Amino acid sequence: MSAEVFLGAGYAGLLVTGAFVLEWLSAHTHRRSLRYRTAGFTYDETQDHWECPEGQHLWPHEFDHERRLVRYRAKAHICNGCPRKADCTDSERGREIVRPLDPWPHSEAGRFHRTISLLMVALAALILLAEGARHHEPLEAALLLGLLTAAALAARWLQRDLRAHPANFPATPDVHGLVATGGNGRRPRSRWSSQNRT
Repeated sequence: MSAEVFLGAGYAGLLVTGAFVLEWLSAHTHRRSLRYRTAGFTYDETQDHWECPEGQHLWPHEFDHERRLVRYRAKAHICNGCPRKADCTDSERGREIVRPLDPWPHSEAGRFHRTISLLMVALAALILLAEGARHHEPLEAALLLGLLTAAALAARWLQRDLRAHPANFPATPDVHGLVATGGNGRRPRSRWSSQNRT
């Protein structure tokens, strides 16, 4: 077996393995980030609010259509009088928790990482095809064909999963009583002058 085939197959195998490691790391980092931001708080899905360790509630305050986030905020006077405020928040407006509406594969970051993984697998397949075109020994061809089959299966799974989770797939919830921001990040003009103040 030639060294070129061995190195090409090894590199292609590393690319495919790296693609799945990237998938796992990106999803793990996303879950860990969410746990860190909400440590000590519990989410009540039936009433759509967070409860802090002191028993106070953070209610939905703002819905961001463009980023597909809901911001929950506690009342400022309660947070400012709390003995644990220094450990919880430095905001004078109350503790805020941001909850993404889209689960991991639907998020922009999830789709970005999935696309990078798919490109890594496609590059591995391209390397294997190039090596297969240059080397025709039976043992070399069997090795390259086996790895090419594995890369094709990985690419098929990643592409199918990417298609199954289009961006912003879940339906947008109703925004009753929330401050809704538009595509430009600003609140839409209201007919009530008290709501148009900055």
